[in-house]
Amino acid sequence: MIDTEYSFASQIQEGIPEILPKKKDYDPLVNHAPKRKEILTDDEKKLAIKNALRYFDKSLHAELIQEFKEELETYGRIYMYRLRPDYPMYARPIDAYPAKSRHAAAIMLMIMNNLDPKVAQHPHELITYGGNGAVFQNWAQYRLTMKYLSEMNDEQTLVMYSGHPLGLFPSHKNAPRVVVTNGMMIPNYSKQDDWEKFNALGVTQYGQMTAGSYMYIGPQGIVHGTTITVLNGFRKINKNPNGNIFVTSGLGGMSGAQPKAGNIAGCITVCAEVNPKAIETRHSQGWVDEVIANLDELVTRVKKAQKEKETVSIAYHGNIVDVWEKFDVENIKIDLGSDQTSLHNPWAGGYYPVGVTFKEAQRLMAEDAKTFKEKVRESLRRHAKAINRHTQKGTYFFDYGNAFLLEASRAGADVMAKNNIDFKYPSYVQDIMGPMCFDFGFGPFRWVCASGNPEDLKKTDAIACDILEEMKKNSPKEIQQQLQDNIQWIKAAQKNKLVVGSQARILYADAEGRIKIAAAFNKAIAENKIGFVILGRDHHDVSGTDSPFRETSNIYDGSRFTADMAIHNVIGDSFRGASWVSIHNGGGVGWGEVINGGFGMVLDGTKEADKRLQSMLFWDVNNGIARRSWARNQEAVFAIKRAMEIEPNLKVTLPHFVDEDLLK
Repeated sequence: MIDTEYSFASQIQEGIPEILPKKKDYDPLVNHAPKRKEILTDDEKKLAIKNALRYFDKSLHAELIQEFKEELETYGRIYMYRLRPDYPMYARPIDAYPAKSRHAAAIMLMIMNNLDPKVAQHPHELITYGGNGAVFQNWAQYRLTMKYLSEMNDEQTLVMYSGHPLGLFPSHKNAPRVVVTNGMMIPNYSKQDDWEKFNALGVTQYGQMTAGSYMYIGPQGIVHGTTITVLNGFRKINKNPNGNIFVTSGLGGMSGAQPKAGNIAGCITVCAEVNPKAIETRHSQGWVDEVIANLDELVTRVKKAQKEKETVSIAYHGNIVDVWEKFDVENIKIDLGSDQTSLHNPWAGGYYPVGVTFKEAQRLMAEDAKTFKEKVRESLRRHAKAINRHTQKGTYFFDYGNAFLLEASRAGADVMAKNNIDFKYPSYVQDIMGPMCFDFGFGPFRWVCASGNPEDLKKTDAIACDILEEMKKNSPKEIQQQLQDNIQWIKAAQKNKLVVGSQARILYADAEGRIKIAAAFNKAIAENKIGFVILGRDHHDVSGTDSPFRETSNIYDGSRFTADMAIHNVIGDSFRGASWVSIHNGGGVGWGEVINGGFGMVLDGTKEADKRLQSMLFWDVNNGIARRSWARNQEAVFAIKRAMEIEPNLKVTLPHFVDEDLLK
């Protein structure tokens, strides 16, 4: 179908059609989600089909019931492929969307960006990244949500229950236009199989972090944080990245940022990936330089890069365990090591076991889940053993917050410290991001130019750079390095070609930086220099996420298993001016392992937008700094004291430090 303005707008406004579109062929060229394992009883399968049919008029049930039964049996889920839209899926300029509310139009833009085949990991299954990070459970939910957004006015709020649009409710102009929850289970029902079961029933979903909150901006969304991590990882071991090696794995979704970050940092990156489609995508987008499928060829190429001190990124098409073992035998020194496969989702495609082909592994996970689970655990033990051999030679290995050490420990791998409580390797948040960034309030500030115009992105880059350079002149020495790293990042952003999908950017900023940059954007909009701007962030931030093995792993007062911060964060954002807010169970490190929240905010050049950004962005960061300060994190105590000096209305309870000798 031709994507004309009329046909696109009319399809959005139509919602779920009264006359069903023709069935769509399964496209083998698209990167599809693996079949989910059989978990429902016969009665539960009937319930899942019954749940799916409630989106449709009774007159259509006879035609759809067998189709949904076949989808459930074939794929383990009911995706309603027939309802996938005919128009191309990508983020259009905000004015292309039929909407009464510009905030609603901005949200439609972000939803479509999350499902863009250039951006999404499994676009036909509505999964953006992480193997199961979904925007919606099925295409009926997508269609109905877009219809509601096209009808919404600025005194209504759309309520989203794990992908299901519950409906439009009366609210007021200053309320969020959309409130999103994903996977918010009763605590005793947050095990891996609970997700499989309740997702198959069509009553909940895994929203990851920025998938189900409509704020994913492609692999760029993590490349800046990955660059900071790699740079500081090399600083930690007192090495220049040039000519030194970073070994990791995963090229789908967020992990696809790793080779690009390695190139920006200036090292040799080897990133293993078993899925050929993921490698093809990243290579075609220029996010990885070379692809090698032979271990001997990989060894030769890496040795050459070491000798010539190259900056190069290499995708190895194969299993990461083989790389670690081969480099050990060949005595190739790995300087930094990590892993970014989706081990929050170990039994459904997040991690592929060594010694099993990609296709065979997919068959096993669907047809013989017990054997697949055993092979994954065996692989994790072997994986950890190879890493241990390298760390004995001096490799600095860190957990990349993907639940690698957690799942390896559950598999019986040798990853525990002598006290048998802690892991023998740190989380990257413990060693790098926590003390160097989050405790000071620096986190992943994002924006999207709603016009879709690359010139607007260039202008916003320049505005942000000017703000940071001005801040650096008078900032305390404690945050000079963070500001300088971000200035270098934003100056090179255009050259590094980071955009995939929407015209978006990310940088790490503290509350002062976020507020000043956002205010400058709003002023530029008011002066008609740029179009509307959509603000957001990764949930992986100072305040947004309570995650004991990642974001809050450097909290040592015993509270890292609590989730008050994330809940307070999203509540506070909702009444301080966010255009939409979200709260999720399970993002990043696994279902039942984390609570995380996010926001979106539309800047339209008005005075009201200026008030909202000042109020909300200050809270969004300082809520987390206050919690980190109370945990006795020295950097956070410094940051919150500074925030209280800037804002007289901020009064935070500060901790008294106990003399360790007295405690003994």
